[in-house]
Amino acid sequence: MTHSANTGWTSAGHGVSDAAEVDTSTSRIAAALNLPDGFARISEDDVLGPAVSTSLARVERQLREAITNSDPLADATSRHLVEAGGKRIRPLLAILASHLGDPSQAGVAKAAVVVELTHLATLYHDDVMDSAPYRRGAPTAHEVWGNSVAILTGDLLFARASILVSELGAEALGIQARTFERLCLGQLHETVGPREGDDAVGHYLSVIADKTGSLVAASGQLGALMAGAGDEILQTMVSYGEKVGVAFQLADDAIDVTGLKKVSGKAPGTDLREGVPTLPVLLLRKAADSGDLSAAEVLAMVDGDLGPDDALAAAVTALREHPVTAQAWEVAQQWADDAVASLHALPDGAVKEALAGFAQAVVARTS
Repeated sequence: MTHSANTGWTSAGHGVSDAAEVDTSTSRIAAALNLPDGFARISEDDVLGPAVSTSLARVERQLREAITNSDPLADATSRHLVEAGGKRIRPLLAILASHLGDPSQAGVAKAAVVVELTHLATLYHDDVMDSAPYRRGAPTAHEVWGNSVAILTGDLLFARASILVSELGAEALGIQARTFERLCLGQLHETVGPREGDDAVGHYLSVIADKTGSLVAASGQLGALMAGAGDEILQTMVSYGEKVGVAFQLADDAIDVTGLKKVSGKAPGTDLREGVPTLPVLLLRKAADSGDLSAAEVLAMVDGDLGPDDALAAAVTALREHPVTAQAWEVAQQWADDAVASLHALPDGAVKEALAGFAQAVVARTS
C-alpha cells in the first residue's frame, strides 16, 4: 500500500481542544505515523483529521507501554514487530468507528490497543508456521530467536490483549474471545486444507474470513461499542469489517503475482514459491480441472520446481498473463464493493466516506 507524506495526518493535536494534554512523546509519534491510503476525507476534515491523528498517536504510545516487560528477553522479542512499523489499520478502524458514538470514552484507545496486540500476536505465529524469513522488512522473530521463543512471544501478546480487554467489560471480552476462536479455526482449516468434495475457492474464502476478516470486524465493533454507539452501527461495522478484510487479503493474493517488490521485502511470486494457496492459483486449478489447456500449462509451471529465480519469474509472468489473475482482481473488487454497500445504515459524513474510500483503496494498491 502506498503512502503520501502530505496526507494531513501529521499535525497531531493542532486545533484540538485538549491539545494541552498531548505531551511531546504523543506529538512525536503522531508525526511518524505511516497511515494507509483511502482516508483522504478524514485528513481533509479540520476537526476530525487532527482528532483521529492524535487518538492514533495515543494508541501507539499505549501499545508500546503494553508490551513493556521487565524481563529483557521478553521485552526485546515483544518490541520486535511493533518497532518495525505497520499500517495500524485495525486501530484506525476502531478509532474511526468510535466517532460514530462518543470518541472521548476512555475505553476506545484501549480497545484499539487490544486489536493491534492481537494482530501482532498472530503474525508471530503465522511467520513460524510459514517459515517466513522477513516481516516488515526485518528478519522475523523466529529467525532471530528461534521458533519456540517466537511462539511464546505471540502467546505473551495474546495474554496482554486478554488482560486489557478484560478491563473493558463482559461484552468486549466476549467479542475478543469469539474473534480469537475464529482466528484459530481459520489457521486450523488453512493448515488441513479443504475436505474431499469441498469447493477449494469457497474453503479459502472461509479461511480468510476467519483469519483476516474477523479481527478487522472486531476492530470496528469494539471501537463503536466503547463509544456507546447503537446496535445497528455495531452490526454495520461487523459486516463492513469482515468484507473489507477479505477484500484486503484477496488483493494481497493478486499483488503477489502482479505487484512490484513490496515494502516488506516480499517479492512477486513469494507465495508461489512457498506453496501458499492464493486465489489466482485456486482459480487456475479450477480452470485446469474444467479442461482449460492454457490453465493446465501454467499450472504445470506453478507446480514445478520454483527454486531457481528464472523458473519463478517465468511462472509469475505466465500466471499474471492468464485470465484467472484478472478474475481474482474482480473477486477482490466485488468484496470491496459489498463492504461499501454495507455502510448504508451509517449517517452521511466524513467517517462514512472515509470507510468507503478505504474499501476501494485496498483493491487499488500495488504493494
